[in-house]
This record gives sequence, structure tokens and C-alpha cells, in this order.
Amino acid sequence: MSSSQPSVSIVVPVRNEADNIAPLIEEITAALDGRWAYEIIYVNDGSTDATGERLAAIMAQRDNLRQLRHTKSGGQSAAVRSGVRAARGSIVATLDGDGQNNPAFLPDLIAAVEKGAHVGLAAGQRVGRKDTGFKKFQSRVANKVRNAILKDGTRDTGCGLKAFRREVFLMMPYFDGLHRFLPALIRREGFDIAYVDVIDRPRHSGVSNYGFFDRLWIGIMDLAGVWWLIRRKKPTPEVTEVKA
Repeated sequence: MSSSQPSVSIVVPVRNEADNIAPLIEEITAALDGRWAYEIIYVNDGSTDATGERLAAIMAQRDNLRQLRHTKSGGQSAAVRSGVRAARGSIVATLDGDGQNNPAFLPDLIAAVEKGAHVGLAAGQRVGRKDTGFKKFQSRVANKVRNAILKDGTRDTGCGLKAFRREVFLMMPYFDGLHRFLPALIRREGFDIAYVDVIDRPRHSGVSNYGFFDRLWIGIMDLAGVWWLIRRKKPTPEVTEVKA
């Protein structure tokens, strides 16, 4: 794979996912090779297992694979932000590093952003989720409450499969949990959202390292903050430069 300027950057936040590294990279390359000039950015979020070593071994074989490392775990939102800031592509796609998100859906998400002149985000919407019944119940409740308050029109913000314009993401105010409020915040900036149904699957191995939107107090605080940001948004002025 050439190291020429990519048009698409794939960002994968991981913490202690050593056994899932190689299988997922193989699936990403199978989905994207020959379709876009792309790079894969793994953000190693303070892993204490062999995640870094597994990535380094594959980097020796693929010059479009990059690894960023957080000395200490900063959480999923911080890892995604680090990856987006380092990305060289104008379109960024994200997916979780545990294998539950199938990279086969990446082309549909990327194409939805690429072809939609005013689409800021293409969001994966999971069907056939493989989580436990309790986790699915938690997610349904959280999504209903969030949608009732923010009216973002999105039934599933917890899916890691997303694609968006890099410049639009970097316009967002950063806070922990940002990745779960992208539809509402991108609508706040006047962009459209495209939705793509994706099929969930069990993780390849290991256990979950990032929490769900089920921490009640933090969730309430985040909702209140995003609601405030939306209410305080004013139209962006049209700016022209006056020349002599």
C-alpha cells in the first residue's frame, strides 16, 4: 500500500485488544483496498497488554498503518479525537477495535459522506445486536431519553461505525463522551446526517474495555450540557472580505 496522501482515514480506538488487532486490520484492508487511498490509525489508549507490539509488527509490513499511543488511558472520546486530529484524510471513519463492528460496512458509510454535498456524518445503526439483554435495554432507554431531549432523530448513537468530514468534527466542542452526541452536534452546525443499517456481531476475543452510556449521573450532565449548547447556538454569519 502506497504512503501517498490518503483521502480517507480509518480511526480505531483500542485498549488491551491485542488478539483482535490482526483479524480486524485484515478485514479493513479487504473492505477498502482498491477503492480509496486510505490510512489506518490505531489509537492505543494506554494498553497494558501486547496491543502495541502487535501493531508494531504489522506496521513493518503495511506503510499505511499508524499507531498513536496515550501514555495513560484517556477514554474512547479522547482516543477518537487524537486519531481525528492526526488524520490526513478529509473523510474519517471510525469503528471499535473489538471486532463487533464489521468493516464491510465502511464503504457504504464513506460513500454516503462523499456523495452527500451537505452530509456531515454517516452514522451506523445497529440491527441484530449481540450484547446481553440488559445492555440492550440500557441502550434503548438511554437512546429514547437522549432523543426526547435533543431531538437528534437518531435511534442508535452508541454504534462505533461512523464516517464524517474531518473539518466538521474538529468544529465540535470537545468533552468526554462527545462521540455519543455527534448527530446532535453536527446537526447544530447545520449539516445533514445519513444513516446506514449495520449488522452487529460478537467480539472476536477479550472483554469490553470502554463503558456504555449507562452511568446515570454522567449521562444526565452530558445531556444537559449538549442541550445547552444547542439552545445557545446562533446562525453563523456569512463573512465576506472587503478589499480596497
